[in-house]
Amino acid sequence: MTMMVLAVGLFSPLHAQEIVGGAERAEIMRWSVITAGFALAIAAAFGALGQGKSIAAAVEGIARNPSAAGEIRGNLILGLVLIESLVIYVLLIALILFFVKPL
Repeated sequence: MTMMVLAVGLFSPLHAQEIVGGAERAEIMRWSVITAGFALAIAAAFGALGQGKSIAAAVEGIARNPSAAGEIRGNLILGLVLIESLVIYVLLIALILFFVKPL
């Protein structure tokens, strides 16, 4: 009985081995998720800072020259769209890194 328990205890890990490269693939997946998260956080933070600065400058420009409000507003909206599109591109890349298997 003791020999049987000893044999099962020694030889059962042989059947539980992973596929070669499985740990490396899991490590790559883990780092791709971490990288995507950091990229998205940085893009969102700096995108928000850029939008805040552009809105502040536009409001100040409109306050100084109310007759140019229409032109300033149009340029502001165009700038905000371009800033937001950069953040959306980073979101797209992050989602690709989250859901597509690397290698």
